Amino acid sequence: MTALTGSRVRLTPLAASDAEALRAIRRDPRVAERWDELEPDFPLHDEPESTRYTIHHDGEIAGMIQFGEETEPKYRHASIDIFVAPAHQGRGVGSEAVQLVVDHLLGERGHHRLTIDPAADNAAAIACYAKAGFVPVGVMRLAERDSDGGGWHDSLMMELVAEPR
Repeated sequence: MTALTGSRVRLTPLAASDAEALRAIRRDPRVAERWDELEPDFPLHDEPESTRYTIHHDGEIAGMIQFGEETEPKYRHASIDIFVAPAHQGRGVGSEAVQLVVDHLLGERGHHRLTIDPAADNAAAIACYAKAGFVPVGVMRLAERDSDGGGWHDSLMMELVAEPR
């Protein structure tokens, strides 16, 4: 796995030395409201099936982006998930990180279909993903438990489809 570099951000393969900074970002209440409670083994061992990159911006660790791949030929696709520290939000960091991963998945990993599923009320995330070419394809009703565990919320299924190679 190699680093992915854009004009504002650099994505590096997740390293053990990134863990504490990423844990601190996930603990921020503005990030935690969209993610589950911090897992004890995050970010190094909680999702071994995911490929994870640390997002670097302005000399700081700014967040994390990950993807998962369905490799069964009949259903081949990849999905993306991301979080960005509040101090780096609204500056194009998330948009560029998503675009770098989209380019990697389409160009180097050979996918033709990518998905992402933000909370339906997360307008900033939806706008970020739309900049990278994702389009809404439907609402998944009560698809995800709220971060406080008290209820459920809708998710917006978004996809990006390119001509298969």
